[in-house]
Amino acid sequence: MPEPRGSHSPTSSRLFVGLMSGTSMDGADGVLVELASGQRPNVLATASLPMPDTLRGELFALNQCGDNELHRAALASQGLAKLYADTVHTLLAQAQQPSTAIAAIGAHGQTVRHRPELGYTSQLNAPALLAELTGIDVVADFRSRDVAAGGQGAPLVPPFHAAMFTSPHPRAVLNLGGIANLTLLTPGEPPRGFDTGPANVLLDMWCQRHTGQPYDADGRWAATGQVQPALLEVLLSGEPWLALSPPKSTGRDLFNAAWLDQRLHSDDSDGQIAPQDVQATLQRFTARTVVDALEASAPATHDVLVCGGGARNPGLMRELAICLQRPVQTTDSVGVPAQWVEAMAFAWLAQAFLDRIPAGVPDVTGARGPRVLGALYPA
Repeated sequence: MPEPRGSHSPTSSRLFVGLMSGTSMDGADGVLVELASGQRPNVLATASLPMPDTLRGELFALNQCGDNELHRAALASQGLAKLYADTVHTLLAQAQQPSTAIAAIGAHGQTVRHRPELGYTSQLNAPALLAELTGIDVVADFRSRDVAAGGQGAPLVPPFHAAMFTSPHPRAVLNLGGIANLTLLTPGEPPRGFDTGPANVLLDMWCQRHTGQPYDADGRWAATGQVQPALLEVLLSGEPWLALSPPKSTGRDLFNAAWLDQRLHSDDSDGQIAPQDVQATLQRFTARTVVDALEASAPATHDVLVCGGGARNPGLMRELAICLQRPVQTTDSVGVPAQWVEAMAFAWLAQAFLDRIPAGVPDVTGARGPRVLGALYPA
């Protein structure tokens, strides 16, 4: 009987693909990495494929209640799996590797509902189709086991951050995707982590609404505006979730266009704030929520490493440096490109699943105990 692809000697290296399409839904990021116990990942190929406009629009729509959701979600899942498969084939061609050389794909899918307080989380994906299209084992559904154990199911990346970015002094790793999350790394202690609030989700939405562009490139539009202190205070003080203690996680279920519109219309300034001033204020809001969370949970943090799409926004990075009052650098500074950290994390999580290593950390999610995360879809 042949050995499963995950079988290996303790010292051998294996190839994994990690796939990620984040809250911003601008595309699919993929990495092909060589992983070996006790060694840093060796990146063999990277790829980022844009998400087709029709698929992106449908995924956005499915974040809200609508007609015929089950049918539409099934079709969107298939479209996402096809985009993932194209990303995998691009990676294999770059690295000149056959599909049989890959131990597994780690594919997170696209979160459209995240309600751990109600005992569920929903990621659109079609991992069986992805396995069929690529001929590679797929590990998916990383959140639900932790949620079943009473946890938040998020964030998923702190154990990977701990493996990659530990230092002799207390450090934080900040992932700026659609939602911002912090990993707190203290020497000699398990990693902690939690979501802090919106990162790009509101910035992208507001930019799309007023400029027609999917995001504010380099924060240039925000730089033309002025932070509005009264609006900033409304954003900071008017959301109870921000004051919750960890463990906690969030998403578009809470931070969305309706959330922002309600706060913009909450006083007599309705319609009087210039759109670019709102953008500048939202950028400051992201920085302030990160700072408030860090000061409340890890005030002794020495430095902050930043990854995710927001790390490529110089305006947001400047806001963070000013507000955090401690060294702020992207993960590129320690040899890990910021754009690929999250996709690498899902390759690492796929490896952890094959090796039955519990990647669900109670100190992060609040689950009743460590859990092996994921489900296998054999090729």
